[in-house]
Amino acid sequence: MDTPKHPPKAEHLLDDLESIRELLDDGTLDPPLLTETVDADGIPVLSEVIAPPLTPPAAPPAPARAQPSNSASSSELKCLDDELHAAAQLLLQDVIDDFVPQIEAELKRRLEARLGRLLSQRKP
Repeated sequence: MDTPKHPPKAEHLLDDLESIRELLDDGTLDPPLLTETVDADGIPVLSEVIAPPLTPPAAPPAPARAQPSNSASSSELKCLDDELHAAAQLLLQDVIDDFVPQIEAELKRRLEARLGRLLSQRKP
């Protein structure tokens, strides 16, 4: 049976939004390539025992990085990267706008609870 999905608790929303903001602001991370596939046999399972190799493996040759054939392709990549970043910023802003009332309510609830505890400690 389908059960209605409950929205995440407001107390976790602020942390989630901050982590998304940090990820978006970090320009050094390369986005994952969606064209790469993972072979299911290549993923180790906890029940498998992996023995250490008997001989040290030969150093693999350094992969040559593919250089853009011209400056047009690198400028196109930069343009696409900028567009993706702008779209991500807009999406994040929409999420923030949607959850601001819940976040404000949670912050107000926490502030009132904290204030109540502080005032009860001051009364002799």
